[in-house]
Parts: sequence; structure tokens; C-alpha cells
Amino acid sequence: MTLHQAYDAVFVKRHAYLAVQVLISGALRCICIFTLFIAFQAYGYYNICLGHSVDEMRPWCKARLPLLYNYIQSHYWGVGFLRYFQLKQLPNFLLASPILSLALCSIVYYAKSRPEIFFSLGFLASVEEKNSSAVLFSLETVQRSSIARFPGKSSSKIQGHHNLRQRKHMTRGDPVALPLENDSLAKLGYLTVSCLPFILQLAFMAATAFFVMHVQVATRFLSASPPLYWFASNLMVQRKRWAYLIWAYSAAYILLGSLLFSNFYPFT
Repeated sequence: MTLHQAYDAVFVKRHAYLAVQVLISGALRCICIFTLFIAFQAYGYYNICLGHSVDEMRPWCKARLPLLYNYIQSHYWGVGFLRYFQLKQLPNFLLASPILSLALCSIVYYAKSRPEIFFSLGFLASVEEKNSSAVLFSLETVQRSSIARFPGKSSSKIQGHHNLRQRKHMTRGDPVALPLENDSLAKLGYLTVSCLPFILQLAFMAATAFFVMHVQVATRFLSASPPLYWFASNLMVQRKRWAYLIWAYSAAYILLGSLLFSNFYPFT
């Protein structure tokens, strides 16, 4: 988002100063995100490494970039790039194959449907699509807040109020207000440019789970990614056979997974 805003500030709005502000704001947000991780590493280095001789130090203390968490993952759990690719781990790869296949299919489906958006990281998206995604997001946010404030009213009445407000904005000549029922971009669902960050995040998480992590935790790790559920729901609507398969797998995972995981079997 920060790169897109900086790009629009330089090439669309022609304001370099605005681009600098956007980049500084993005850098501060990144610093806030990584602050806890850095604090944990510093705390471990202060308690374990400082005040000890070189012979008494752990190997990670002598590294150029001492990272306690990486050392624990690699030394005690065997986490690393391609380190889990062993013949004895084949059952774990089979266990994670459904969720990894669903993730791969959702990413490929988005890339094939919107190649110009996917491979350009959204920079080639039209201004109309970006504005439409922003308006759609703001309208959905207002609708959710209205439902939260007025739980007794039905969603149809609330939607009618929003449609009435949209018509009033349209009659007043507001170019930003777009009717959702006539907006073709809103019908794209999760193929819009606003969902691209979730797709890219899913691709990174799936690659990390397959090549680096213990692959049997892929289901638990990827279950927090929204594109999995968007693609599965779209697949269930278009292809009924896949719908029964997805329902059967989900039910079996809940029932069998609860029994196996509680008995310390590698099912997660």
C-alpha cells in the first residue's frame, strides 16, 4: 500500500514531497511491527551472551547478526530450507497436501484471471478500479458499523438506507459514490486489486510452509489466510462435486483432527 501511494504521488499527482511523507509513514509502521521481534532478540542476547567468555557463549552469540529464535528453530527443531525434504517425512507432506493444493490453486486462479494485476503487483491497475475498491471497502465498513450500532434492524433495511444515500450522492454530482449494483468491478469478488496483498501473502506463507517449516503445521499456519476461504466458496458455487469434497474434508478434519491431535499424533 505504501509503495502504491508513493507511486501515485510521484507519477500521478506529481508531488515528490507527498511521496516522501508516505515512505516515512510506511517506514515507521514497519518499525513498529518489528519492534517486539527486535526486543526479544535483544533480551535474549543480554541475558545469555553478555558477561560470558567466548568459550562459554552459545554459537548464535558469535554470529554477525545474533538471532536467538532462528538458532532454536534450526538447532533443536531442525527447521531450515529443504531440511524437511526426507523420505520419512512423506506422510507429513501428504497430510499437508490438501491445504497446500487449495492455496496453490487459489494463487494460480488469481494469476490466470488477472495476470496484468498479479505480475505487476497491482501497479498496472486502472485508477477507476483502485477508486472502486476503496469505495467498496468504505461502504462495507459503514454497513458493518451500522449493524453493530443497530442490531435490531435487519440487514436489508440497512442496505436500503445505504442505497438511498448513494442515490442522493449521485444526484448531487458526487463522482466518488458508485452504485454497487451497477459496478462491474464489485462483481469480481476476490479478483479485485484490493485483494492482491492477501494473495501475495498467501503465496509467501505457502512457500514458507512447504520449503522451510515443518510441513504438517501447514493447515494451522495457512488457516488464517482469507483467500483460501474465498476461493473455496467460489469453487463450491461453480462446481458441485468439489463442494461435496471440500465439505467432506472439512468435516473429517474437524472430527479426526480433534481425536488425533489430543492424543499427540502429528495432525494439526
